[in-house]
Order: sequence, then C-alpha cells, then structure tokens
Amino acid sequence: MFNDRARIRVKGGRGGDGSLSFRREKYVPKGGPDGGDGGHGGDVVLVADPDRRDLSYFQRQRRFEAKRGRHGEGANKRGADGEDVVLPVPVGTQVLDEEGRLLVDLAHPGARAVVAHGGFGGAGNKRFATPTHQTPRLAELGTLGEEASLELRLKLLADAALLGFPNAGKSSLLRRISNAKPKVADYPFTTIAPVLGTVDAADGRQLTVADVPGLLEGASEGVGLGDEFLAHLERARLFVHVIEAQEDVEERFHAIDRELAAYGAGLADRPQIVVLNKIDLVADPRAFTVDDPRVLATLATSAATGQGIDELKRALFELVPESPPTLVRDEEMADFLVYNPRPPRRRRARIFRTDRGYRVRGEATEEDLRAAGVKADALVEFEDE
Repeated sequence: MFNDRARIRVKGGRGGDGSLSFRREKYVPKGGPDGGDGGHGGDVVLVADPDRRDLSYFQRQRRFEAKRGRHGEGANKRGADGEDVVLPVPVGTQVLDEEGRLLVDLAHPGARAVVAHGGFGGAGNKRFATPTHQTPRLAELGTLGEEASLELRLKLLADAALLGFPNAGKSSLLRRISNAKPKVADYPFTTIAPVLGTVDAADGRQLTVADVPGLLEGASEGVGLGDEFLAHLERARLFVHVIEAQEDVEERFHAIDRELAAYGAGLADRPQIVVLNKIDLVADPRAFTVDDPRVLATLATSAATGQGIDELKRALFELVPESPPTLVRDEEMADFLVYNPRPPRRRRARIFRTDRGYRVRGEATEEDLRAAGVKADALVEFEDE
C-alpha cells in the first residue's frame, strides 16, 4: 500500500547535567571546583533519501526520541553529546506542524532538517568560579529537548504526470513507455495510488513519469479519490492529459482542466501533451480542435497495438521543461521549497543542583521541575535572572 501521509511525534534528547565536583588529590585536600559540563541532547533529523518511495515506515513506528546527553564528571570531564535520531524520508516530503503550517520542504536528495533540537547540557560548577567566589556549590541541570507533533506529506517529484478520467488507459500507457508495471484492468480506479516509471531514451537520457489515479469532476473538493492525489501533480513539469478517443474529447479536456484550475497551485498553467488513447477502438476518431497555448502537442496512441508510443516518448523528451515548475502562491498555500527556521532556542529557566537542593533562576513551572528530576520534597530556592 502506498502511504503518502503520516503523523509522528518527535522529541529531542535531554541535555546532561553539569557536575558538582571539587578537586581532591593527595596533598591537595581542598582543591578548587572541577565539575565538567553535561553533553547536549541529540536532535531528531529528517533526511531526504532518494531510495525511499513512500512513508509506510512511519505507519509502523510513530514516536521518535533522541538520546540524552551524558552528565559531566569531575576532573573537568565534559559529558558526551546524545546520539541523534536520523530518519530517512522520500524526496519531496513536506513537514507541517499541528496547525498545518509548512516547516520544511525536503525537495532535493540529501536535504536535511532538524525537527526537534536536543536540550542544552548543564554547566559544571567549574563554570561558576570567580575570584570572589572560588568554591561554587552549584551545577546546572540539562534542559529538556524540543517536542512536537508533525505531519509528513509526500508530493511526488516527476518530470511528467499522466492525468485524466478513470479508465482512460493511463496505466497501460505507462507500462508501454516505461519500466513501471502498474496494475491494468478494464474497470475504473484500477490505479488507487500514484505509480512512478522511468522512460529511457536511446542516447541514455531518462525521464520520470507518474501515473496519478483517475480524477472525477469535483476532485478538487474531495470527490472520488479526492484532492490528495491532485497534490502529486504540483511538482510535475509537464502534464500528459490522456483522453479516450471514443469520448467527447474536448468536453473531457475541459472537465479535467476545470479541476486543475479549482485546485490552484499553478496546475492550470502547466504545459500539456494531449493524448487521444485507445485509437484502435475507434473507426473514425474525433479530432482535438481546442486552441490552447498550454497544449504543446496532440498525439493519438494505442497501448494495445503500440501505435503512437514512439512518438509519445520522443515528445516527452522534447517538451519536458528543463526548469522545475513555479508554484503560484495564494493566501492558503505555503511557499514552494521554503524552510521556515525556528527562532533560536532560549532557556526559559536555569535550574541548578546545589549541595542543599536546587536553585532556579528565571521562570520555571512545577512541570519543568518534575521533568528536570526535582523531587517533591527537595529544597528549591528561586532567584531572579
């Protein structure tokens, strides 16, 4: 089953605590502070992996937490940083927050995004030594890592996309022109998930073509298989509009075109090849007479006999634009290929361990104290920043 959406919970590792330690050696009974800093917590990182095809892995596991940093030790030993959790996702994965706002678009192989930062390591008591306070008896606790609920959405990256009504023969065409082997049958909605295929040219060039499930009138509003499959058209550079030759081809063309315009995102402006398919079943095929600058070519094909297949492959290599499509922005759509960085992390409060209990500098809630490991009966002192 093809999975193009997933919800996950991510949490950065907690930072390690600073050490409260004093140098104790033979002949040095009252040495100075030597507590090392705690290590930083690990991050949760998403990486665009070209070998991943969908988000099915995140249906089996939905919660991910990075490792915490190690505590500091005496002799000025800093704790090791926590290990990151690195999650490979398909190229074209978008990450949205709980409000549906786009955080990052991993549109290129190797693109990385930290979606949950680890907490800071706490400072050891060595850090707090001053000429007037040479034996500080406090060390900072590590802070918690970031935590978030995220939605992952995959939008396929393809040079061209086959679109049209159900049973127009898109899957059969894809089998003919590429190495893909989609299911083919003579009934609507044979394709219920996008399928990618690679088309090879004699000179070694390659193109990626996507077969998108058939659309119905009202698809932009969720009718039929819904507008979630229209989203897979957003990154196709060229549309191959497949229409059954025995139908009213011009009316079918305009019906799908209305759905593209209703969906938005610049789909209605994308260049197209119109393919009149199943030409072998029509004795007197109708001509396609729509005068539209977006239509770069009109071809007649038969996946059954192979008629027009070579011409279609040549047209794909000649007409696919070299540059990616430019997405039109509206008020409800996030920018294309945009990463909205989070503001720099700030410590809301600093919590220290002392030889008597704990000291809090800044604003800390009871939840913050419990998360830091402070027991209910512990002595806690508060001070201003």
